[in-house]
Amino acid sequence: MGICFSNRIKAYTPSNTGLNSRYGKNSSTNGSSTSSMPPTPKSEGEILLQSSNLKPFSFSELKNATRNFRPDSVLGEGGFGSVFKGWIDENSLAATKPGSGIVIAVKRLNQEGHQGHKEWLAEINYLGQLQHPNLVKLIGYCFEDEHRLLVYEFMPRGSMENHLFRRGSHVQPLSWNIRIKVALGAARGLAFLHNTESKVIYRDFKTSNILLDSNYNAKLSDFGLARDGPVGDKSHVSTRVMGTYGYAAPEYLATGHLTAKSDVYSYGVVLLEILSGRRAIDKNRPNGQHNLVDWAKPYLTNKRRVLRILDTRIEGQYTLSRAQKLAALALQCLNIEPKFRPDMDEVVKELEQLQELNKKQNNVSTPADTKGAKVSYPRPSRNPLFA
Repeated sequence: MGICFSNRIKAYTPSNTGLNSRYGKNSSTNGSSTSSMPPTPKSEGEILLQSSNLKPFSFSELKNATRNFRPDSVLGEGGFGSVFKGWIDENSLAATKPGSGIVIAVKRLNQEGHQGHKEWLAEINYLGQLQHPNLVKLIGYCFEDEHRLLVYEFMPRGSMENHLFRRGSHVQPLSWNIRIKVALGAARGLAFLHNTESKVIYRDFKTSNILLDSNYNAKLSDFGLARDGPVGDKSHVSTRVMGTYGYAAPEYLATGHLTAKSDVYSYGVVLLEILSGRRAIDKNRPNGQHNLVDWAKPYLTNKRRVLRILDTRIEGQYTLSRAQKLAALALQCLNIEPKFRPDMDEVVKELEQLQELNKKQNNVSTPADTKGAKVSYPRPSRNPLFA
């Protein structure tokens, strides 16, 4: 199997453009989904979402909402295209003048980019039907002539990626409590996907796809690479390799066999990033430290040495035992054998227990930990839906 690597794995296959089974509510993931489901689209250009609550926008409406896609409205750039800030009326969803109504993020397909119509359609068909507190809300879409756009809720605190990896004397790093809160929220989002009837596999879990609202609640975004999981007696879905280098599970890279445990591995990588404040792949690091998993794993197996990988900016905010618990969880998720990785429900339970220990120790709730934090928000470099 030929695989071309840069930051993003560039081997693509047509992803599912329709949902093949009905999604049901799962109480263990603390969320809900719509239960009705439209037919699978019969062609690439066909969107059949009669039962969804998505609004079909005209291109002119979104031009008005974003001030004609002006450069100073750009929030970020990604493989899909540019993300623009816009405004719509809260009730009618009609375009309003800047500063009035509610803020939205409008993602516009770049026809010269490496993501295209199939990814755009997959995003609509998943987020158009799946609803959960830890999934970003898709408000609507535009499908007019050559124009392909997606309209999302606005996430004011941006992506976890920018919060973890920014540096500077004016930057307030995320505290230990907030990091646990974000890790738990993202885990709940994945657990919900894995517990839908068709066991949706996210396939591109990474810090840039974890967006944060004003209270640091985590929401998963960008479902262009998502796939329905295996059905019947099948153990995996066979695909060409897609995703982001540094996060993809080794067995998936080697065989193209995709399972929910592939997402669990990616989650383990993100948990390492949250612990260490280091990127999954960083060529600016010394030799032997370019790949975070390869560098960190030997430390994760030793209860004392684990402190060597922790982000020095949060020293004094955690106990050794809690750091060890989080490191042990990351190590389980990164097991080379998929069958020995926990499922996301188990990950959620571990993190809930850890969060409860934090609350008891500090005698404060996790949301209160965000109060008074002085954080600046730079312009994003990749994919997020925020200012």
